[in-house]
Amino acid sequence: MEILKINDSDKANYMDLLLIADEQINMIEKYLYRGDMFALWGHDLKAVCVVTQEQPGVYEIKNIVTIPKYQRKGYGQYLISYISDHYKNAGSELYVGTGNSPMILRFYEKCGFEKSHIVKNFFIDNYDHPMYEEGQQLVDMIYLKKYI
Repeated sequence: MEILKINDSDKANYMDLLLIADEQINMIEKYLYRGDMFALWGHDLKAVCVVTQEQPGVYEIKNIVTIPKYQRKGYGQYLISYISDHYKNAGSELYVGTGNSPMILRFYEKCGFEKSHIVKNFFIDNYDHPMYEEGQQLVDMIYLKKYI
């Protein structure tokens, strides 16, 4: 396995993949070029992740997606472990926001995250169409935090 940092000039090449995890291009564009993008490669591309620095010592996973045929094989966890180590510093915090999807919440909890706070009506206020996960409309953004 190899993890590569993607240059800003190449990030747009991954837009179709990023849209799997975040369905609206203008939302991705808000963080894509102010964040670091990492790609996990084996024989081919397995997963990508975009991480922003929100303030000193505070980082946020804005988008993480595993190519569908490689999902549930540990690649997402591997990438989060790498991200945690990459940004590790005494007292640093790593956040991730998601909808109220039990499957995704369990995934992040398995990666060492704990629930932090909720941003009410995030998906309704920021997306131009209803967002659904596991058949349930997403309304609030649930943030999880991990000390790294």
